[in-house]
Amino acid sequence: MSEAQETTNTNQDQPNETWFSSWFDTPYYHILYKERNDKEAQLFMDNLTHYLNLPEKAKVLDLACGKGRHAIYLNQLGFDVIGADLSENSIAEASKNSNDTLHFKVHDMREEFEEKYDAIFNLFTSFGYFENDDDNLTTLKAIKNSLSDYGFAVIDFMNVNQVIETLVPEEVKTVDGIDFHLKRYVADGHIFKEIDFEDQGHKYHFTEKVKALTLQDFETMMEEAGIYLLDIFGDYKLKKFHKTESERLILIFK
Repeated sequence: MSEAQETTNTNQDQPNETWFSSWFDTPYYHILYKERNDKEAQLFMDNLTHYLNLPEKAKVLDLACGKGRHAIYLNQLGFDVIGADLSENSIAEASKNSNDTLHFKVHDMREEFEEKYDAIFNLFTSFGYFENDDDNLTTLKAIKNSLSDYGFAVIDFMNVNQVIETLVPEEVKTVDGIDFHLKRYVADGHIFKEIDFEDQGHKYHFTEKVKALTLQDFETMMEEAGIYLLDIFGDYKLKKFHKTESERLILIFK
């Protein structure tokens, strides 16, 4: 078998499949990002739920929940939680933690829910993946229409200004004995990350592509969607957003 045949690139081999549905459904995605800081994530959830003053047993949707680390913790805080994600493998893994007040389902975030939620969280830059920019607006409308009358939604996105300014063009990250060769760049209004690695004699290539959405981009879309932007924060301690210095762009809206 030639090297070209050995290389797995789900983005190109299966043109009907989006990069995120293929990459997020592999075990390698979770290996590469396994060092994500759970303590920081839990601090964020503590701060966020306190700020929103969510009632006891509030119905919370974790949209694009992955394997459910935020959803599980939100449930431990006493909320009735649904975790939703496009990745069937992630939902299968997350569902092992299900209980009477914690459930997981496969769902496309562009589609609204019949059930209404007191809070909808879209966390850790789980937005801006779509090939068609209109789908970002569609997703915002779906979130708005899935909120209860008194509900709030939160998008935790990267601060693209800070990310682009501090972008590391190339690096190698070794996790579980796998050398992940990462290449980052900005093109066509998107931030790209090329991921190359080899495991058990097979070469793999994946590409992450996220729309470089600024605060102004979100404000424009939200105005079109009839959304009211309530507050903007710049980190998980809920400090005010600073255009060039903040690590995150955290949007509170309804």
